[in-house]
Amino acid sequence: MISIIIPTYNAQNYLVKLLDKIKNQSLANYELIIIDSSSSDQTVVIAKKYTDNVIVIPQSEFDHGGTRAKAAQIAKGEILVFLTQDALPLDNNTIENIVKVFKNPKVGAAYGRQLSYEETSLFGKHLREFNYKNNSYTRNKTNIKEFGLKTAFLSDSFAAYRRSSLESVGWFKDGLILGEDTYVGAKMILAGYSLAYVADAKVYHSHSYTIWQEFKRYFDIGVFHKTEEWILKEFGKAEGEGMKYIRSEINYLLKNDAWYLLPEFILRNGMKYIGYKLGQKYKKLPMWMIKKFSMHHRWWDKKN
Repeated sequence: MISIIIPTYNAQNYLVKLLDKIKNQSLANYELIIIDSSSSDQTVVIAKKYTDNVIVIPQSEFDHGGTRAKAAQIAKGEILVFLTQDALPLDNNTIENIVKVFKNPKVGAAYGRQLSYEETSLFGKHLREFNYKNNSYTRNKTNIKEFGLKTAFLSDSFAAYRRSSLESVGWFKDGLILGEDTYVGAKMILAGYSLAYVADAKVYHSHSYTIWQEFKRYFDIGVFHKTEEWILKEFGKAEGEGMKYIRSEINYLLKNDAWYLLPEFILRNGMKYIGYKLGQKYKKLPMWMIKKFSMHHRWWDKKN
C-alpha cells in the first residue's frame, strides 16, 4: 500500500484543489493521512470530506521532522508520499510516477519535479528550473565527490520514502528548524541507500519570496547547517553550490531580458549570503535579533 501524508495549517485555500487532484490519481490503492496543527479555518472540515485519517495536534507541538515522523509511524504503507499543502500535482499520474522508482530495491527515497506557478517571480522560477531539471537520476555515496551537498538533496514538498529505509535511519529528526528532508537524505546516502529524482512526477510548487524573506530563509538554513555540522563535514560546504546558482541566475535573467533586475539580483544574493553566515553564528547573537532574523521564529521558543 501507498500512504499519502499532508501536514496542514490553515490550508483551506489550497486543500480542495489538492485533494481533488489526489482523488483523481491513476494510483488507486492508497491511504490519505492529513495531520493538522489545529487550524483556525475550515481545513479540518474540508479534510474530513476526503479521508477519515485526519489527525489534529496542538499548534505548539508542530515540528517539521517530528510531525512527519508521527504521521509516518501511523501510516500503513511501505511507500510514504509527502506533500505540502501548497503543492499541486500536475496530472493524474504524478503519484504513480514517483512510486514506480521503488521497484529498484536500493532506492530509499525519491523526490519529484517542482514546476513554478505562472504568477511566480523570475527569481522564484529560476530556483525551480535550477533545482528540478528535465532528466531523472539516482545518486548514492559514490556521487558525493562530484555533487557534494546536492547528493543528499530532497524536498518534502513532494517526496516519497521507503518506510523500512526511513525507519532504519531513525525517521525524521525531531527539533530541527528546517531541513528534515535533507537530514534524512544525508542519513540514507551514508547508510548505502540511493536517492532518486523522478522528473516525470510533477507538481506545481513555488514561492515569490521578498528579499527580506530570502534573508530569513537563509538565516534558518545557516542555523540548520550549524546544528547539524556533520552534514557539511560529510558532503562539503554549501558555498560551492551557491556560486553555480549565482552564475545560473544571471544567465536566466539575461535570457529573459530582465537586465533591469540585476541590481535586485545583487542585493538579493548578498542578503542570502549574509543571512546564511549569520545563521551559522547564531550562538553569538542575542535572542531578540535571532527571532527577528528567523523565518521560523516560533521554533526558538521551544529551543529555550
